[in-house]
Amino acid sequence: MSQGILFIISAPSGTGKSSLIQGLLNSKHSYDIQLSISHTTRIIRPGELHGKHYYFISKKEFQIMIQKESFLEYAKVFNNYYGTSRKFIERMLFSGVNIFLDIDWQGAKQIKNKIPESKSIFLLPPSKDALYKRLRTRGQDSETVIANRMEKAVDEMKHYSEYDYLIINDDFQTAVNDLKTIITAEHLCLVHQRNKYNLLISNLLTL
Repeated sequence: MSQGILFIISAPSGTGKSSLIQGLLNSKHSYDIQLSISHTTRIIRPGELHGKHYYFISKKEFQIMIQKESFLEYAKVFNNYYGTSRKFIERMLFSGVNIFLDIDWQGAKQIKNKIPESKSIFLLPPSKDALYKRLRTRGQDSETVIANRMEKAVDEMKHYSEYDYLIINDDFQTAVNDLKTIITAEHLCLVHQRNKYNLLISNLLTL
């Protein structure tokens, strides 16, 4: 069985990242793909479920997990903590499952340092106007909050060049297809193909 690939995907709030990931998971594809579920200390939002969208825990519980080195990465965003379970990622990759990790650029750096073979994808909106409209249509935040999110989005987008792949989320289906193409391309890389077809290659090269 071939090893799964860890895909890091990052984007500023309002870029449509969650919808794209869900579109990918719901589409037909040749590989087993799952979304990593992070731990967070932020308050659960309407419609979210513990164990599906996040593992919602207290700051005290989060600090204990940090002390036990239970996280592959963790970061503080908007005064809340987010972290990725080391055991979950390692177990799923070993079983051949491809994991999509939805984290910001800070977490991506930590993951890349610990798992250099992971592949990173950054999403950009088609324009600032489109990003602003997406943040407004949520109807969850005040104008002050939206302004702060726009400012933070610009800072986040400056890190796009640190990633392996870049997708502009202008058309939803095109962006989903781009994600699927990246997954296929990575599985066709020499290192993965050689591991998967080691016996076949050995037989082909033996006289």
